[in-house]
Amino acid sequence: MRSCFASHPVIIFSSILLSSLLSTSATAAALPPGFTLGSANVAIADPAVPRPSSQPCTVVLFSNQQFADFNNHSFNYAPPAACPGPWSKVVLEVDLSINAGNQYDRTAHIWLGGVNIYTGTTEEPSATVARNWHVERDITDYSALLNAAQQGSVDLGNIVNSTYTGILQGTATLQLYPAVPGFKPARTPDVVYPMSASATGGAVALNTTTDQLTQTITFPRNVERAFIDVLAQGQSGDEFWYTCVPNALSSQLQSCGSTAFREAEISIDGQAAGVAPVYPWIFTGGIDPLLWRPTPGVQTLNLLPYRVDISPFAAQLSNGQSHTVAISVYNANNYFLASGAVLVYRDPKTVQVTGALTSNTLAAIVAPTINNQLVTDSQGNVTGTLTTSSKRNFKIAGYIQTSHGRIDTMVTQNMHYQNKQAFTINSSDYVQNISQQTEVETDTGVFSNGSEAHEHHHANFPLTMNINYATPPGQPVTQATTVVQAFDNSNWLALNGWMIYQSEVHNKVSPSDTLNFDASGNFTGNSGQQSVQKYTFTDSTGSCYKRTVTSSAGLLTAVTDGKDCRGNQNAPRWFVDPYGIALPDLSTLNMYR
Repeated sequence: MRSCFASHPVIIFSSILLSSLLSTSATAAALPPGFTLGSANVAIADPAVPRPSSQPCTVVLFSNQQFADFNNHSFNYAPPAACPGPWSKVVLEVDLSINAGNQYDRTAHIWLGGVNIYTGTTEEPSATVARNWHVERDITDYSALLNAAQQGSVDLGNIVNSTYTGILQGTATLQLYPAVPGFKPARTPDVVYPMSASATGGAVALNTTTDQLTQTITFPRNVERAFIDVLAQGQSGDEFWYTCVPNALSSQLQSCGSTAFREAEISIDGQAAGVAPVYPWIFTGGIDPLLWRPTPGVQTLNLLPYRVDISPFAAQLSNGQSHTVAISVYNANNYFLASGAVLVYRDPKTVQVTGALTSNTLAAIVAPTINNQLVTDSQGNVTGTLTTSSKRNFKIAGYIQTSHGRIDTMVTQNMHYQNKQAFTINSSDYVQNISQQTEVETDTGVFSNGSEAHEHHHANFPLTMNINYATPPGQPVTQATTVVQAFDNSNWLALNGWMIYQSEVHNKVSPSDTLNFDASGNFTGNSGQQSVQKYTFTDSTGSCYKRTVTSSAGLLTAVTDGKDCRGNQNAPRWFVDPYGIALPDLSTLNMYR
């Protein structure tokens, strides 16, 4: 559960107070598909998961489940007899709603066989407006979980009483698409292992750098490739980690501590094995709840994992012994919720894979650099900048002997992080302007039988946040906030120097709002609220998806679809990933080129 109070003085205004004082009216006008101009309901630009033309089988995981306490709610899954695998696509659909009233945002998890198949945060209602929303996740890579009956659970803790009256309700289904006639199904991982608190799931709270989510696994003896999907979400004292400062400056700057740098670190048997950047997700009640109505932040309703390639360790994992895989968060400060999954591809024609890890230059921990350019005058007024930076450059390489020869894999990763905060603190103003950049360049080279393949991923997570809290003595108080939050990702696949596939994802949300209070601190309303979300996906197969959602004063004002796509129509091909997590299967790609 998120904290009801934030550590930063600017981020303390209760969304309960705001929602109880606000009422929203809308003049509804139909706007297909699925949007209504003038509506205060949730409006996001994210694409639905592209689907094949085959008719899916629907499996209901839970239906109209109410969430009004902190109990886990279990369900049972059984594979549909009418749609036996392998499937061309598996899509998780989740529909959630909340009645009008007062409520905080909450974190939701869905677990199947102990594996996290969905994480998201919830919308907040207002005093007069209920909200509902629909999210989807492509879980085709988790198909190995779905071949047999599994126990699942949904975890969405929520307080309901005379003050917090918002009751959450949800339904989740799996859509399993049979193989398309004439087309080979994409190859998916042969085994999926949970990274969770128990056999039935559960995220693990990481309160410090040394805390770990661990899983002890005895892998099959023929591991060919392996990956870890990592989810790490800041909660409580770490909810606004990107606003934090070094502990020694925390009191002076009235901010949370442990610096503004976090990263997820992967280890195998205690050896550093990979790094995942932490995305700066923002809850729908974060900073100013009215910023996120009707459009929440990037991925807020549907947190997507970061995939780490651990294939250089394949020979070590295949030795028949148990191995401990761990996730930690550097500088965690009470706390991060961590979970994930280990995905394994096997060599079906070899009982025992042999080989070795040949190189690993990844250091376990690299402390960030702090550049303090703050100046404090004789009256205690503070001005200047504080910059937190981190750089990583490493290579991890290994080889295996398989049924089709020796395979060498080298993962090269360059990471650059910078968070620059400009402060102005005096008797009438508290200004904190944040410019953060997280950039990751990863290349996986696979060398086998004279062929050379490269999977290249470039991720960029820019965040700009300008917060001006004006408190002139004896005068009305205002908090003006502007945010620009983005997820930029590009992937490409090359074989023997020839580009086989390329894709780009750009998802940006840019809201602004001003909260107004009287001289006694009573909320009197807001002004200037507006938001724009732009989502773009294009790839080298001709896929194109572009949508822009615009709102003002908390109401939807415009939706633009397909601009500059062929025929101004959105047309992502069914086998692609418009979210940027993974590359499509090469065998499927070849059939469509």
